[in-house]
Amino acid sequence: MFAKLTSARSLFAAAGLALSCLLSAVAPSTASAAIPYLQLNAQEPKYAAIVIDANSGEVLYDKRADSPRYPASVTKVMTLYLTFEALSEGRLKLTDRVVMSPRAAAQAPTKIGISPGDSLSVDEAIKAMTVKSANDVAVAMAERLAGSESRFSALMTLRGQELGMRNTRFVNASGLPDSRQISTARDLAILSRATMRDFPQYYSYFAVKGFYFRGNYVKGHNRLLDSMEGFDGLKTGYTNASGFNLAGSAVRDGRRLIAVVLGGPSTAWRDNNMEDLLLTGFDVMKRRSRGERTSIAANIYEDEPTGPIERPSVEQGDGEQAGLRIVLTENPHTTPVKVSPTLREAKKEAPKPTLKAAKKPKGEWGVQVGAFKSKSLANDQLKLVRGRFAKMVTEAEGAVEGAGGTFRAQFQGMTSDAARSACSALKAKRVPCMVLQP
Repeated sequence: MFAKLTSARSLFAAAGLALSCLLSAVAPSTASAAIPYLQLNAQEPKYAAIVIDANSGEVLYDKRADSPRYPASVTKVMTLYLTFEALSEGRLKLTDRVVMSPRAAAQAPTKIGISPGDSLSVDEAIKAMTVKSANDVAVAMAERLAGSESRFSALMTLRGQELGMRNTRFVNASGLPDSRQISTARDLAILSRATMRDFPQYYSYFAVKGFYFRGNYVKGHNRLLDSMEGFDGLKTGYTNASGFNLAGSAVRDGRRLIAVVLGGPSTAWRDNNMEDLLLTGFDVMKRRSRGERTSIAANIYEDEPTGPIERPSVEQGDGEQAGLRIVLTENPHTTPVKVSPTLREAKKEAPKPTLKAAKKPKGEWGVQVGAFKSKSLANDQLKLVRGRFAKMVTEAEGAVEGAGGTFRAQFQGMTSDAARSACSALKAKRVPCMVLQP
């Protein structure tokens, strides 16, 4: 499918001077001054995207594709690229052991959670990174291949530059928050294409939906593997500063497209946007084959999210995998949850509507359309649902309920029938939803 790179494959034979310069460049005291693109425009929207033809590399669509963004756990695609490289060169075997150091074990969630001194196989480590997005395993692999994470990060940056990732700098192997770790939608598309081109024998790891580890089933987060025909990888990512990211690829009618979506306000919005971009891309490719002159931009409704780029907090882990996923019930009709006591009390005290007002009496039911670690993300989800599905929630009041560090985006004040009907319709549109019962 792709031609192999003809350049030397091993980064670890790179000149000592080049590596020394890179290690110096990622030092906290000099990084921002040395690299202009590390200065992010905080007022610019987080959202950025690109779609490319995997075979030719042609860019079919881009939106802020060269603007600097935080890659979050999409970073692990480069960690895996170097892992696959070591395997293909015989420096590593799938049966080799990766030992968990105290530093690796101390990484913020999500992680596989084994103790320092314990180990897992390279095969297990790869699945832990692709499926669970395990930060501890990413660091352990970096130490296994390069001796230290800082040295490995410099090698990641060097390999990225060799692949054509001109605006990317790595300072860790996991994607945990660091304001110095910067990439772009275009660079991440280049990396995704290079990974499947250079190591097709290992690309199937990105399609693994779950695996058993020491008797427990570890389920993945990439929902499009289940919901979109032809979708077969690559990697999700999330931090508060980055928003919801996804590098993905799909095949239709013998054509493969790669898309990168960065800065989504929720997993649902990000996944829907990814699917829309890919499906529109396939349609454009088909129409072009018939002689039509068209583009993705001319055929897609750009309902992009708003919200400025934030500086990452060092306390914030890879949130999507650390419990920030939107919580769904299997059946909103049989597994309702309770409306908050504050809403119930407020409704008890509120005067009943008079005939003169001629308003519909509001109910005590509602629907929840997401649970987030950030109030701003919850508000973004309310705006998104209200804007796209106004008829379903026309009589409802949008509210964000905070509890235990989680902010729940809810539409309250609905009747039982209205809540059930709205939730059913939202689910049909692939919007997460559950019914709130008084």
